[in-house]
Amino acid sequence: MAVILSVANQKGGVGKTTTAVNLSAALKTVKKRVLLIDIDPQGNTTMGCGIDKNNLKNSTCELLLGECSIEKAITHSDAVEIDVIPANINLIAAEVSLLKGEHLEYQLKNALAKIDKQYDYIIIDCPPSLNMLTINAFTASKGIVIPVQCEYYALEGLSALIQTIEKIKATTNPDLEITGLIRTMYDARNNLSNEVSVQLQQYFSGKVFKTIIPRNVKLAEAPSFGQSAINYARSSKGAISYISLASEVVRKTTIN
Repeated sequence: MAVILSVANQKGGVGKTTTAVNLSAALKTVKKRVLLIDIDPQGNTTMGCGIDKNNLKNSTCELLLGECSIEKAITHSDAVEIDVIPANINLIAAEVSLLKGEHLEYQLKNALAKIDKQYDYIIIDCPPSLNMLTINAFTASKGIVIPVQCEYYALEGLSALIQTIEKIKATTNPDLEITGLIRTMYDARNNLSNEVSVQLQQYFSGKVFKTIIPRNVKLAEAPSFGQSAINYARSSKGAISYISLASEVVRKTTIN
């Protein structure tokens, strides 16, 4: 049975999509079978995997609306070498529909139950907002990976995210946990980065990954080529950091 992890943060621009794509690619390098799900209408994860978001026959939208099977929603990314369920702006229509019915927060969970034995890890890239799409992702997940930018206002939005996680635990998914917080865009020369890092370790003792993702040109360049940093520049500091993160994730989530 797959370990299902959502990558989420209410605050945008923290490296959420970068983490979803590169963590997925890094898990592939350690011989894990990976499915990456884009549940953000922006479709940045889709494009970052070399898939044209403007030319999708089936996507997360059709899957959540029940208009296609999960098998038909899955496509393979040759650029990142993993399976992907892509998304685009049409996903907004699915979000609206999910607000109209009952028990629709289980749509994604029910769909994944049909294929979760085919993968070791299913990674879900969530939108930077706490809406029905995010609730579907959290309801389906075992854990949450939270990217946190090591800059001013880093802790902004985390309290709301944690409250949402607690609500999901109390209603649709009692087993949901925070897998860990990952410090992103880190610059060791910057005093603020060091201060934020210390704050996170104080507030979330035991929940902060040891791996730190640095500011890195190759990480920034890779999406424009429709690739992960692991595929684009495997020897770069950014790629090496995500491979280290994947190892930590595997250790934290291995079922004994």
